Amino acid sequence: MTVITRFAPSPTGHLHVGNIRAALHNWLWARRSGGQFLLRLDDTDLERSRPEYVEAIRADLQWLGLAWDGEARQSDRFALYEEKFEALKVSGHVYPAYETQQELELRRKILLGRGLPPVYDRAALTLTAEQIAAHEAEGRRPHWRFKLDHARPIVWTDLIRGDQQFDPKLLSDPVIRRADGSWLYMLPSVIDDMAMGVTHVLRGEDHVSNTAAQIQMFAALGAPLPAFAHEALLTGSEGKLSKRLGSLGVAHFREAGLEPMAVLSLLARLGSSMAIEPFTDVQPLIDSFDFAHFGRAPARFDEAELASLNQKIVHMLPYAAVVDRLPDGMGEAAWEAIRPNLETIGQAADWWRIVTGPFEAPAPDMEDRDFLSTAHRLLADMDFDGGAWRALTEALKGQTGRKGKALFLPLRRALTGMDHGPDMGQMLSLIGKEAALARLSSGA
Repeated sequence: MTVITRFAPSPTGHLHVGNIRAALHNWLWARRSGGQFLLRLDDTDLERSRPEYVEAIRADLQWLGLAWDGEARQSDRFALYEEKFEALKVSGHVYPAYETQQELELRRKILLGRGLPPVYDRAALTLTAEQIAAHEAEGRRPHWRFKLDHARPIVWTDLIRGDQQFDPKLLSDPVIRRADGSWLYMLPSVIDDMAMGVTHVLRGEDHVSNTAAQIQMFAALGAPLPAFAHEALLTGSEGKLSKRLGSLGVAHFREAGLEPMAVLSLLARLGSSMAIEPFTDVQPLIDSFDFAHFGRAPARFDEAELASLNQKIVHMLPYAAVVDRLPDGMGEAAWEAIRPNLETIGQAADWWRIVTGPFEAPAPDMEDRDFLSTAHRLLADMDFDGGAWRALTEALKGQTGRKGKALFLPLRRALTGMDHGPDMGQMLSLIGKEAALARLSSGA
C-alpha cells in the first residue's frame, strides 16, 4: 500500500503554527513511508476564500521545504460532490431539515438548561408532506443532514489516542449542506479523501467527533476507511490554549529571522516523547517520526525555545550554507569569527559593519586615554599577523600593569564600540592594522 497523506487548509487566512505542525507531520509520515503528501485547498467557502491566501499557503510550505506531490482544489470538484450527494439521497443517508438557525439555537439552550446534551432531535424526519409544503411556501429552503446509524457504536483504533468509541445517539446528525446549496466541511472532505486515495488522516484532536461521523460517511459511500491519528493541540507558554498561537505563522518566523529548520526541529517533535534537538537537515526528523511517540498531553509551544533552537542551528551552519545570505565581502574567516555571537543570520550584517566601519566608539574614560595611546604606539611597531592581539595585550600588560577587564575592555570598546562580542584575536585580524590604528588614535 502506498501511503498517502494530505494537508487541507482553507484559504480564508494565513497558516498559523498549529496548521504548520499538522502539515509537517503529514509530510514527515509520507516521506518516512516512501509515500505521497498532497495539498488540498478546502475552498468550498467561495465568499471567504482568497487567491492571495492560496499563494501564501504555497509560499509558506515552500519556505519550510515541505514539497507536495499533488494539489487539488475543492472548488473544482463540485460536480463530484453533487454526484455522491445524490447517491446518499437515494440510499436514505441524508435528509432535508427546515429549522432556522434561531430555532435550533433555542432548542439547544433548552436542552442545556435541562442538563441534557444539545443533540439534534431529528424533528425533520417527522415532518409531514403538508408541513414541508408549508415551509416551502413561506420561502424556506432546507439544509441537509447526514443520518447517523444509531444501531451500533462507532469504533476505531486511533494511531495516537488508541481505541475510540462513540455512541452515535449522543451525536447530532451533522449538517453537510446549507440551505443555499453550499457545502460544509464534513462530506466533501470524505469524498476527497476517497477520490485521492488518502490512507492516513492526521489532524488535531478537535476533529475526533468529526471523525466519528465521517467514519459512517465512508461506510455509506462504500469506501475503505483511512487510518486516523488525532494529535493533542498546541498550548501557549502560559499553559493554556493561546489566542496568540493563531497569529504566529511563517511571516512572523521569517520577520524574526528564524531558520526554517528551527521551526521544523521544534514542531516535528513537540508533543512527543522524543528529545527536541537542533537539526540542520530534515532527514533525521523523517527517520524518527512515529505516531507511537506522541501522547494525549497538551503540546506546549514556547517561542523562547524556538529562538534557542534557532541560535544553536545558526552556530552549526557552515559558511557554504549561508554565503548567499551574508553581506558583500564577508568571507569564511569572518563568518567563523562572528557566528558564535549570532542569534540569527541577519545579525551578521551588524557585526560586519563593526568590522568594516565607519562607526563611533563610545568616548573612553579619561584614565583610559593614555592607555589607548600606548596601545596605538605598540601596535604601530608590531608585525600584524594572526598573533597580533596576544602580542599587543602582553606588551600592554607589561608596560601598564593592567590585567583582566581593565586591560581588555577599553581595547574592545575602542576597536569595536562594544563591551562584548567575537574573539578579539579574530576581530583584530578582520579589522586590519590601518583601521585598528585609526580607531585607537581616535580613542586616545
